Amino acid sequence: MRDTIVSSRGPTSSQESRLSLIVPLLVLFACQLLGEGIQAAFGLPVPGPVLGMVILLVGLAIYRGIPEPMANVANGILSHLSLLFVPAGVGVLLHFSRIQAEWPAIVVSLVASTWLTLIVTAATMRIASRMMGLDEPQSDGER
Repeated sequence: MRDTIVSSRGPTSSQESRLSLIVPLLVLFACQLLGEGIQAAFGLPVPGPVLGMVILLVGLAIYRGIPEPMANVANGILSHLSLLFVPAGVGVLLHFSRIQAEWPAIVVSLVASTWLTLIVTAATMRIASRMMGLDEPQSDGER
């Protein structure tokens, strides 16, 4: 009988560890939901989850860092990231005949977008390094 009485002293360590996982997950889902809501309300051409990531980024910038529970949850999700590719793999298998028919266009678009990404990334890095004053020439002895 005595074991069934709930302590009024506050949460136990196991309850605190569960809360330290639930709260960051709720924050992540709330950011995604808010992003989805903004996208639906304004009809923006940006996916809701991307807007949610921007909202999360702004929140973390205001907080000036990543809280440890949030980092733990993010690392847990990232450690199982490969599971998120299963639906995409199933989609590829379902549309295999279409991919067979349109493979030249797919290959050209993948190669072109990869090169475009590399060029834009390199240009962005050069501009950023110049703006930060990191683009100073080095002598051969300093490399």
